[in-house]
Amino acid sequence: MIKVGIVGGTGYTGVELLRLLATHPQVELEVITSRSEEGVAVADMFPNLRGHVDLCFTVPDPQRLAQCDVVFFATPNGIAMTQVPELLEAGVKIIDLAADFRIKDLSVWEQWYGMSHACPALVAEAVYGLPEINREAIRSARLVANPGCYPTAVTLGYLPLLEAGLIDPAHLIADAKSGASGAGRGANVATLLSEVDSSFKAYGASGHRHLPEISEKLGLLASTDVGLTFVPHLVPMIRGIHATLYGRLRGDAGDLQALFESRYADEGFVDVLPAGSHPETRTVRGGNMCRIAVHRPQGGDTVVVLSVIDNLVKGAAGQAVQNMNIMCGLPEKQGLDLIAVLP
Repeated sequence: MIKVGIVGGTGYTGVELLRLLATHPQVELEVITSRSEEGVAVADMFPNLRGHVDLCFTVPDPQRLAQCDVVFFATPNGIAMTQVPELLEAGVKIIDLAADFRIKDLSVWEQWYGMSHACPALVAEAVYGLPEINREAIRSARLVANPGCYPTAVTLGYLPLLEAGLIDPAHLIADAKSGASGAGRGANVATLLSEVDSSFKAYGASGHRHLPEISEKLGLLASTDVGLTFVPHLVPMIRGIHATLYGRLRGDAGDLQALFESRYADEGFVDVLPAGSHPETRTVRGGNMCRIAVHRPQGGDTVVVLSVIDNLVKGAAGQAVQNMNIMCGLPEKQGLDLIAVLP
């Protein structure tokens, strides 16, 4: 059994980790931390876990965490980087669901996150945890930077096109929509039901923190810097991301449907839909799947990719468990073979 600890277990990604790990056949939950909820039973805060998790929240204790095989950080940005070095020294594998290790260019990271990095030497070592491009590196990693939710949907959508050199990397547009849970569990007037219901808005149009992460990863796929316009939107639903991605084709692109089907044929968590499809977020709700459709409107020089994920699962906790499975030599789908919840 894999002994698992979770640092920061009271947010939406934390409780999603608990939901997935509580029934994982190879996981034993050892410790779940929260400074503000010390002593509170996990099942009292999250009644859906009653009968599955009998732990109480505790203050982070490095000695207890060091006894785990894997520790997940579901904490705000800037927390993991202060605790990871000591745990790595103790031989613990780390999966960080925040942004502390996602961006390799530290000057860019510090610009967007407004703080100095506490352990810059580990940024170079950290493996970006998108299995569809880094599976072998994840297998031998001791520190994995779990991708952001928008970056997951956008990168998986563009990946086959950029790998094949079929679109102009200087002119990419990502128009993405997310449910309110993407803003986190903290009290925020902007995400109250009465504020978001029956409404729809863009935000971060002049610059969003996920922009440099997406640009860096797409640049690696394209082997050059990319020109990306990324605009996120808030829609009145709880879960889900829908990314509509645009690219300008270079010359004869061939059969785009066949390209996507071939690239993802062996990927258990990417589903390329039949030609002409329009994926819906409800078809991935609660599951670790990314569903994709590719279109070429009017046979012109623009390709449109539609990519949907559950922002809390494939966009966060589910992908983290997928990474744990790979790091620990387990079947990649173990604990994640989930069917979306309908209606």
